[in-house]
Amino acid sequence: MKKPSVAAPEHGLDAYLLRRHGTVPVEGGAAPAEPDPWTAEGLIALEADLARRGHVLTRDLHAALGRLRPAALAETGTRLLARIDATLGADRRHQPLFRRFPEGVPSRARADYSAAVRGYLLCQASQICLCCGRSSLEAGIGALAPCAHLLCGDCHDDLVEPSGDARCPVCRTPLDRQRRLAPDTRGARHAARALQPGSTLRPLRLAEAGDRAELAGTALAALLARRTPLDPQDREDLALLLDHAPADPAAWLPAEIPVRESRATVLAALLRRDPEHTRPLLAAHLTTATDVLRLIWAWSGAEPDLLPETARTLRLRGLPRPLRRELLAVLDAFPVGTLAEDLRRHRQPWLRAGELLHPYEHRARFPYAAAAFAVVRQSDLDLHGLGPHLREAPAPLRVRETPAGHTRLTVETFAARVEHALEQGDLPAAVRLLARRPGELVRRLHHLLRVHATWSPGAPLPAELADALPAALRAVAPGPLLGAYGRLRAPRGIGEQRLYFPRGRVASAHVRRDWGKPVPAGLSAPVCALIEAELLRRAGQSERYDVAVLDAGLADLVVPFAERASAKTLVAVPRGSVQRLPHGQHLRLFVHWTQRPPQRVDLDLSVAFYDEEWQFTGLCDYTRLVLGPRAAVHSGDFTTAPPPHGATEFVDLDLQALGKVRARYAVVVVFSYNDIPFEDLADAFAGFMTLTPSEAARNRTGAFHPRSVRQRLDLAGDARICVPMIVDLHTRSHTWTDLNVGAASGFHNLFRHHAEIGTLAEAVTTHFATGTRATLWDLGCAAAAAASDEVWVRDRTGLGLGRYHRGADEPVAAFAERLRGWYESDHHTEQPADDTARLIAERLGGSRAFAALVHADVPVPEGAGGTLYRLYPGRLDAAPDTLERITAGELVARFAPNG
Repeated sequence: MKKPSVAAPEHGLDAYLLRRHGTVPVEGGAAPAEPDPWTAEGLIALEADLARRGHVLTRDLHAALGRLRPAALAETGTRLLARIDATLGADRRHQPLFRRFPEGVPSRARADYSAAVRGYLLCQASQICLCCGRSSLEAGIGALAPCAHLLCGDCHDDLVEPSGDARCPVCRTPLDRQRRLAPDTRGARHAARALQPGSTLRPLRLAEAGDRAELAGTALAALLARRTPLDPQDREDLALLLDHAPADPAAWLPAEIPVRESRATVLAALLRRDPEHTRPLLAAHLTTATDVLRLIWAWSGAEPDLLPETARTLRLRGLPRPLRRELLAVLDAFPVGTLAEDLRRHRQPWLRAGELLHPYEHRARFPYAAAAFAVVRQSDLDLHGLGPHLREAPAPLRVRETPAGHTRLTVETFAARVEHALEQGDLPAAVRLLARRPGELVRRLHHLLRVHATWSPGAPLPAELADALPAALRAVAPGPLLGAYGRLRAPRGIGEQRLYFPRGRVASAHVRRDWGKPVPAGLSAPVCALIEAELLRRAGQSERYDVAVLDAGLADLVVPFAERASAKTLVAVPRGSVQRLPHGQHLRLFVHWTQRPPQRVDLDLSVAFYDEEWQFTGLCDYTRLVLGPRAAVHSGDFTTAPPPHGATEFVDLDLQALGKVRARYAVVVVFSYNDIPFEDLADAFAGFMTLTPSEAARNRTGAFHPRSVRQRLDLAGDARICVPMIVDLHTRSHTWTDLNVGAASGFHNLFRHHAEIGTLAEAVTTHFATGTRATLWDLGCAAAAAASDEVWVRDRTGLGLGRYHRGADEPVAAFAERLRGWYESDHHTEQPADDTARLIAERLGGSRAFAALVHADVPVPEGAGGTLYRLYPGRLDAAPDTLERITAGELVARFAPNG
C-alpha cells in the first residue's frame, strides 16, 4: 500500500506527533536579524517549565525555538506546555510559571532549571545527551556551566571550542572556567527529593515539515492495516489523520482494511468529502451486508459498532440517490440466503436503514435485496413481482403460506442449525457446519469440548474436530485464537466464577457461577498445543532479527481485548493486567470533573477495603474522611463542579499504615452520586500519582503534582460507577480493571454498593489470575523464538539477565518452550539494574532487534534498528526512528492470519 502524504498539520496533528513521537513543530514567522535577548531569557524560562514536567529540549529544537521572536516563542511555548499538561490532566487551572513569559522572566529561572537538571542527574546519572542522544554511564553525561545543558564527554570534546571563548553547543552561552556544574548541591538534593529513583528527562525533538508529513502518512497506513480493533485513542487518531489525507482515495486507500469498523469510518469520511471518487470503491470494500449497515451508521455520524443503545437514539442521515442505488447493488450481489441471515442478525437497525434504501421500489433491478428485506419485515409479497430468479425461493429461504393465505419468505439461520446439532449431541454435524466459518468454530471451542465431554466421557479429541482445527486456526483472527487459548490453558472447576464482558461503549462485566462440566486436560491440552504451534507459524512469517530482548514482566500483561470499550489512558495497560506499584509509601488518588451549565454533578472518589476473604472491612469517602491512623485520608466532598475550573477530590493512601487496618485489598471507585452519566460531563478523569515523603508531608506545593502522575483514565459513556483499579496491599501491586458497574437509578455511594463491588473485584482477580489468560509474554516468546536465534530475558526485578541461544538442531517449538517455562538459560547474571540495562543497550547497538519491555529504561543504543514494544516510557524512547515503536494492539496484530 502506498503511504498517504498528509497536508500541513494543525494543532491536533501536532499533539499527536508529540504524544507518539516526542517531536515538536516550530512555526513562527521570520527570524529576527539579530538574536533577541528576550527570546534567550524566554527559552530559559521554557526549559525550566519543561524540566518541572520531566522534559528537555534537544539541540535542534532549542535552536529552532531560539530563532523565534519573543511573541512567537511565547505562543509556541505556552501551546507546548498545554499539550504536555493535557496528557497528564495538569491543564486545569494552568498558568505559566512566569506570568509575563517571556518578557517578565525573573533572574531565578536559570537557577531553577539548573537545580532541576542536577536533581535528575543525582537520581540517574545516565541522562540524555542533547546533541547525540546517548544516555549510557560510559558517555559521561554532565551539565555544562552555567547553562546546565546536558552533554556527554565525546560531544563536549568535539563541539565545545577548546579556546578561551568556549560556548555551549546548544544555546551558545559562554561557559565558565570549570565547564561543568557540580551535581551534588543543596538545590540539586532538594530537587532530587521530589523525584522517583531512576527518573530520567524525556527529550523533545524538532519535527521537520517533511518528517511530519511522512510520520502522519505512515501512521495512517498502519492504522488502516491493523487487524485488531482500535482503542478510543487510536480511533481519535484515525479521524484526525483522515482529515489530512490526500483528496483522491484511489491513490492511497489500501485494497483491504481488515477491521470492519475502521473500514466503515474511512469510507464514510471519504463519501462526505469526495462522493464521486469514493462510490466506485464501495463494492470492493463492502464484503458483507453488515458492512453496509456499518457504513450507514458512520455516514450518520455514529460509531459503526451497531450497539443497541446507538440504534435507539441515532437519527439516520438521508442517503443521496446515487449512493442509495450503489448500496442496493452491493446488497443484491450477495447470495440471498446469506443476505437474509445477515439482515436478521441486526433486525431493528436494518428496519430503520430500509426506510432510507427503499429496496422494494427497485425490486425488479435488485430482487435479492428486496427479498431479504421482505424476510426481515415479515411482509406479504408477490414472488412474481420479484423477478424470475425468486419465483422459487433458493435455499435457505423457505416460502410459507400464512393462515390468511398470504405468501411470506422465511430463513433458517446458520446459528439455529448449529444449536440444533449441539442439543442433539451430534458434534460431527456441528463441526461440519462450523468449519465453514473458522471464527465461529474457534470461538465455540470450549463449548464443543464441553459437549463432547458430556456426551462421551473419557473419549479423546473427536476426529472431526481434530481434522477441522488446523485449517480453522490458520484462518482465524488473533482475537478469537488467543481468547480460546486463554480459556483452555488453565484447569477449571465446577461452580467457578466466570466474568462476561458484553459489547458496549464502555467496559462492563457480569459475574456468574458456571456449573457446567469442566473440560478435562486430555481434551484441552492437544488444542492448546495446536494453538501454540499456530502462533509460532505466524510469527515465523515475519522478518528475522539478530537478537530479541524480553522482560519477564510481560507475563503480567494480559493480551488486550474489547479495546473499543477501553478508556483513554495515559499508559495503555491492558485490562486485567497486574502491575507493581511505583516506589514509594504514599499513593494519591484523584478525580477531576467539570459540569455543563445548568447541571449540578456530584462525583465522589471512594476507596473500599476488603480482607483476604473479600469481606468488607472499611471505607474512605465523603462519609468517612479519615481511616485508621491516617492510613487513608479524603480531601473533602465537592458537590458541584462549575466551569471553567471544575472540581477535584483526592484520597491519600499510606501503604504502610494500611497494613494495620485488617485490609488486604483496596478497590478504587468513582461514583456519580446524583446519577448523571459520565458522558454528560464536559470533562471527567481519574488516576493516581506517587508521592515522595516530602510531598506527602507538606501540602504547600499543591495537591496535584504533574510530574508524579503515573496513570489517568477518562470517565466516559453511559455509566455512573467506575472501578479503575484494585490494589493488593500485601503484594504492593494493582490490577488495572477499567470497568464500569451497572446500577439502578438513585443516589450512588460506596456503602450502598460495597457488596456488589466486592463481588466484582473478587471475580476480576480470579478471572485474571496467573496462567488463566493469554499474555504478552506468550506473544513475546513466540515472536522471539520464531524470529531470532538469540534471546535475552530480563527478570521482573531488573537485576537478573538470562541469555538463550537456539541450538543448531533445536526445533523452534522446543526453543519457545524453554523461553515460556523460564528454564535454565545458557548464561545468567545478577547485577545492578543499571548494569543490566547497559548490557542490553550494548547488545542492541548495531543490531536489528525485537524488544518487548515493560520499562523502556535501557540507554539509547547506537545504530539500533528493529521493533520495540514498551509499556512505560523511558530512556529508550529517545532512540531514532529506525527502532519502530508498536503498541500492544499492534503486537497482537502481528499474529494475524498470513496464509
